[in-house]
Amino acid sequence: MKKTILSFLLLILVKATYSKDEAEPLFQVKGFCIGAPSPDQLDRFVTFIHEELAPRGVNTLLLLVDYNYEYQSYPQLRAPDALSEAQVKKIVKACRDSKIRIIPQINLLGHQSWSNNLNPLLTHFPEFDETPHVKMPEKYVWPNDDALYCKSYCPLHPDVHKVIFALVDEICDVFETDAFHAGMDEVFYLGDDKCPRCSGVDKAELFAGEVRKIHDHLAKNNRELWIWGDRLIEGKRTGMGIWEASYNFTWRAVDMIPKDVVICDWHYERPDQTPVYFAMKGFRVITCPWRTPSTALIQTEDMARWRKYATKKMKPRYYGMMQTTWTSPQRFMDGFYGIKTASAHPSTEKQDSINNPWNTFRQMYKRMSQLENEMK
Repeated sequence: MKKTILSFLLLILVKATYSKDEAEPLFQVKGFCIGAPSPDQLDRFVTFIHEELAPRGVNTLLLLVDYNYEYQSYPQLRAPDALSEAQVKKIVKACRDSKIRIIPQINLLGHQSWSNNLNPLLTHFPEFDETPHVKMPEKYVWPNDDALYCKSYCPLHPDVHKVIFALVDEICDVFETDAFHAGMDEVFYLGDDKCPRCSGVDKAELFAGEVRKIHDHLAKNNRELWIWGDRLIEGKRTGMGIWEASYNFTWRAVDMIPKDVVICDWHYERPDQTPVYFAMKGFRVITCPWRTPSTALIQTEDMARWRKYATKKMKPRYYGMMQTTWTSPQRFMDGFYGIKTASAHPSTEKQDSINNPWNTFRQMYKRMSQLENEMK
């Protein structure tokens, strides 16, 4: 009798555990990454959230804000067409109504310039420049003698974090968020030989130290840190190159940063298997396609397969998918609705009718829905 009761209870427990696993979403993060809208596009963007993101089940909006907000802490850093607090609250409400988590981004460490223009931080605080001896060209070309892609701030400057953390806190507060994306991709200038503070310092330690500093600051307010993953991948042995991976030894920082940092792993032309690498290192990882639907579909199926066959410990680390756009909401929505032909990024060739971010978005989310239905 006792054996029968124990067997019955064990069966109930197994069924309960199985049901719980089955009830877990296949894609914990169903994300969408885009630039912050300009004020004149705000209402249109809010409508897009309600009519296109929410019906597809998007649950995470990564909004590339940078300096497009009317900061109070350092007003001189505002972009000319910045969003006001009241305008941000319209986005916050739209996302709350649609059960979408907002994660704002300010590019930290790298991407402090673009083309031949400095971004506001180094324009107003030139003392933070990691490479002040590299002058911005009148006409930008790549490659160039200075190996200038984007400028970086010096992570060891004693005053830089006072400024950037004020911006981070302000943007997190106004968006009412529990997470922040620090960018940190494509950092080429780091530990420069002419920098009086970081010359000769291990570049992996410099990168990891900045990640830890940002992470620990956010943790004071129970906020998560998200970053792009390319600097944590070795670029030469993998053949992934200088853009999608690192040539300057920052990849060793993967073993020096907190494991609760969320890694956004981007590969746009090939479905590289690096999410497995990050998951085995202990991180939650999100796969991030851009403009090639065929690649995005493979990446979506990969994420579903990894999650399906992973161990119980590894399974939660396969965190989901996030469509990137690398353009303004206006240009993306114009392309999405067929209003005009628009390139997805100023540095790339014109997009065709198939390989573009809006078509990738449609196809990726359609496949995600199919895979979720197959699981039921």
